[in-house]
Amino acid sequence: MKHAVIIGGGLGGLAIALRLAARNWRVTVCEQGDSFGGKMNFWAERGFRFDTGPSLITMPWVFEDLFQAAGGSLQEHLTLAPLSPLCDYVYDDGARFTHSTSLPEWLQTVRQIEAGDERGFLKFLELGARLYEVSKETFLSRRPLDWPSMKASAILRHIPIRYGWGNYHRAVAAHFKSPRLRQLYDRYPTYVGSSPYQSPATLAVIPYLEYAFGGWHVKGGLYRIVESLIELAGRAGVELLSRARVESIEHEQHRVRGVQLIDNTRIAADVVVMNGDASDAPILLGEERATRLAPSERSLSGLVFLLGVKRNLPQLRHHTVYFSSDYQREFYELFNERRFPDDPTVYVSAPSRSDRSLAPAEGETLFIMANAPSNGDEGDDEDEWNEERIAEARRRVFARLRLGGFPEIENDVVVSDVWTPRRIARRYAAPGGAIYGTHSHGWRHAFLRPPNKDARYQGLYYVGGSSHPGGGTPTVLLSAKITSELIERYELA
Repeated sequence: MKHAVIIGGGLGGLAIALRLAARNWRVTVCEQGDSFGGKMNFWAERGFRFDTGPSLITMPWVFEDLFQAAGGSLQEHLTLAPLSPLCDYVYDDGARFTHSTSLPEWLQTVRQIEAGDERGFLKFLELGARLYEVSKETFLSRRPLDWPSMKASAILRHIPIRYGWGNYHRAVAAHFKSPRLRQLYDRYPTYVGSSPYQSPATLAVIPYLEYAFGGWHVKGGLYRIVESLIELAGRAGVELLSRARVESIEHEQHRVRGVQLIDNTRIAADVVVMNGDASDAPILLGEERATRLAPSERSLSGLVFLLGVKRNLPQLRHHTVYFSSDYQREFYELFNERRFPDDPTVYVSAPSRSDRSLAPAEGETLFIMANAPSNGDEGDDEDEWNEERIAEARRRVFARLRLGGFPEIENDVVVSDVWTPRRIARRYAAPGGAIYGTHSHGWRHAFLRPPNKDARYQGLYYVGGSSHPGGGTPTVLLSAKITSELIERYELA
């Protein structure tokens, strides 16, 4: 029985641990923190329960595939509920509409916003569908530089050249005349921590996935996914070590031999899988001139307010987005000036509107988030989120919410917690608090992320949002599947 050590107990680390255990590997997961799940985590206080990371899932069959690989089933562990409608959108001029996954309802809304954009929406949806058909057989199922299968080669002939290979924002603008619909669809690259004005048009697959397959809530909160995976890992004999920070990856003649923890404990291994940020691997390997991911290459971080309020807010949807007045200016401030926007777009998730188990009978759980630039490296005083800076950012966030008609809740808040980029960086060992590792600006960053198998060190592999195929809960699970297949191919041959 071969031994694999996983560095990091995030979603990707747990997923590959289960896949390897199912293939008769002995598996040890080393998590630096107190709890498993990585950025998919939770906080609970006084009857309020909050997810601190993702707030919905897409592509639920990817989760089902993992549960089946681990010898279980999704239905045994989790109850998924489709979110319908998906979201309310509120604009600077007071306009507001509901985004539905019902095609007749949504087409009617599009016609009301801009009659001529109905055809543009259908063409944009078709573009996303064609990109998905190509990517599911190539990018989402294998390493990007692997020779494609005959089936994938046939599909590649149908990749959309027009719009599919250009700039994302320009592709959106080519399909929609309405400034409101353009702003709505420009939002989707933020799902991978990127700007619509600098990302490739292939990210049009994201709105297609959400529209075609829906967004889903997990009853009890998304952390129930992690709790279920931990339960399955216990059944499979996976060794889960919390507060076990890895200080170095031991190697000999470019073959990994195991890891050393910060308390000098050594764990021998045939394979080491990096579920932390891939850019940290050279540091753990002790390579000269090893540095963390450069600030200019980091994805967005976020400023998050978790608020439990003591009254019900029936006027809120499960998800609402309050758009800034100048979207392009907002992203210029985030990526070019690297500062919190003067007028941020604000996302509000109120999951207790759909799931009363998350809050007291009279109360709501609110997850309020605005995009923020990732920090500089630790010790950069200019990037310290002190009380004054948090207070000013909060003022800007609630100014935008008030403009959008958000209810006054200041006197009703009974529990609160704040997550800054600095806190995200420290808690999850994420460079600068970058939620998705590298941004997806340009083809290299979008499609040539760190590979799942190290090119120089035998036995060293990568899994998670910072490696191929990228961030987002379903793609992290696909990353685990790709990596487990590579381990089977190269370590058991």
